[in-house]
Amino acid sequence: MAEAGSEQAAGTPSGNRLWMGTLVALGAALVLLVTAILPSEYGIDPTGIGGVLGLTALTAPAGRTLEITDVIGGNEEVRTVEIPDYGDPVPLPNPGVHQDQAAEGAAQTRTMTITIPAESETEIKTVLTEGKMILYTWSVDRGDIYSDFHGHDPEVSDEFWVRYREHQEGAGGSGSLVAPFSGEHGWYWLNYNDYPVTVTLTLTGYFDDVIDYGIF
Repeated sequence: MAEAGSEQAAGTPSGNRLWMGTLVALGAALVLLVTAILPSEYGIDPTGIGGVLGLTALTAPAGRTLEITDVIGGNEEVRTVEIPDYGDPVPLPNPGVHQDQAAEGAAQTRTMTITIPAESETEIKTVLTEGKMILYTWSVDRGDIYSDFHGHDPEVSDEFWVRYREHQEGAGGSGSLVAPFSGEHGWYWLNYNDYPVTVTLTLTGYFDDVIDYGIF
């Protein structure tokens, strides 16, 4: 009888072994909680393992995107970019939309009045470096005149020019221009009336000079 009791006692786990098994089970559960359950269910990833395993993507919100167009040219395709949740900027399709002029001085503003006699014409040109911008507004004191807003590079050819805006009849205009090339950019005005008119032109921007070609 004593031998049988001894065999049963030998086959029964001791208290230390039970306690050790419990600790191992708790440790395994804790590891599973930290590395799998928290990242996949709650997006909490203290160890980074969940991100490596792709578990945090299970709880990530749907990505937000927007379309950014290159409005000044060079990359006209619309780009769909993802907005990061952590606040980092998305890349611009053309960083040239911002022009830092600190090294070249502040923008200029100039207002001119030009009296054009009856049935006469004139040209006013701003000298702009490629990529520089101007804002403009012009108006006549009475009636309508013909206007052609255009640009050319005298160093290329007298026959080379581009048109930005044409008015067969108009009493004024306003807008902006980012110079597509270095050169002269401005207005041809024709007063087809039988009376003189006065044009008031206001310019603001990063022009190098303004050329008045006079009345002709």
